[in-house]
Amino acid sequence: MELTVVIVNYRVKYLLEQTLCAVEQAMKGISGEIIVIDNLSGDDSIAFSRERHPQVIFIENQENVGFARANNQGIMQAQGEFTLILNPDTIITPRCLQDGLNWMHSHPKCGAIGARMMDGNGVFLPESKRSFPTPWVSFCKIFGLSKLFPRSRWFAKYHLRYLSDLEPQCIDILSGAYMLCRTDVLQRLGGFDEDFFMYGEDIDLSYRIVKAGYENWFLPTPMIHYKGESTHKDSMRYVRVFYDAMLIFYRKHFPRFNIIFYPIVKLGVLVRAGLSVAKRLVKRILPRRGKPVSESWPWVIISDKAESVARRVGINQFVTEIPNNGNHNVLIDDGCYSYAQVVDYIREHGNDGRLAFHIHADRHGIIISPKMS
Repeated sequence: MELTVVIVNYRVKYLLEQTLCAVEQAMKGISGEIIVIDNLSGDDSIAFSRERHPQVIFIENQENVGFARANNQGIMQAQGEFTLILNPDTIITPRCLQDGLNWMHSHPKCGAIGARMMDGNGVFLPESKRSFPTPWVSFCKIFGLSKLFPRSRWFAKYHLRYLSDLEPQCIDILSGAYMLCRTDVLQRLGGFDEDFFMYGEDIDLSYRIVKAGYENWFLPTPMIHYKGESTHKDSMRYVRVFYDAMLIFYRKHFPRFNIIFYPIVKLGVLVRAGLSVAKRLVKRILPRRGKPVSESWPWVIISDKAESVARRVGINQFVTEIPNNGNHNVLIDDGCYSYAQVVDYIREHGNDGRLAFHIHADRHGIIISPKMS
């Protein structure tokens, strides 16, 4: 068996099912298995997907054991030569797998590979390639220097924005949303460190892969990651959990910096938490005017059966080609286009801020949108 795909699910029913459909399309011609671990979603995510994907192996946990431990359940029983750690809110293509597998076979020192992740509107996600969070890199990240000087090799190492995202790059850190790894390396390292409940575990694993003598590579093959839209990164909980994960990483790998780094991180948490509270207060004080932007935009339906799609989802007025100007919602019908075509379409037409992309799940007759997660 060449490939095992491991997906941890938590309350993203339709996104998970879409991810499974995309994975199955991508795995045609590849011998492999798909393992889904559910962290007690409390909905019918698994029953819904099991009925439609009977060949998938489902593991249903009786508690939310966290991202790291749940992934390890799949990693430790993986039978493939390679294991893909994949989020349930992603869309991959056959190229994502084939390019990665080909690179692995031709680069024996490569331990793990990441892809060129875009959000649901075609915007490149900088966490696709990162460097190790050394004390200086972390300081620049926490206090916003990396945002102020996004192309600086000195201040912007965290997201490596000065490296092209259109060429292969040997980098330090890969995103846990898409990590294609050698299974024997993963299992030998014990998978993810379960001290990390959420956030930071991919940084730690990437670091340990490099320490074991392997390389991590970024490949510019496009894919979509809805970027955990359910995670509100302005929330105080996110700030606390994310920076607590950084402290775990430092205690483990840079213990001599604890005395210096601990107060810096704590100060960073206070600053970011204060900004979070301020943003929320401003949002409560200032009234919202009208509908959220994309909800009031007119529709474009990309389908060979646009009239039928419009009736199914309740869209009364639409056009079938993207106009040259103005803001629009774009609905792509997956009953007419493969997920590879969907990803390519969003990559080619997105990223200018005037288009909001959605996918019509033909098998359900619903609109799948980043806002669902």
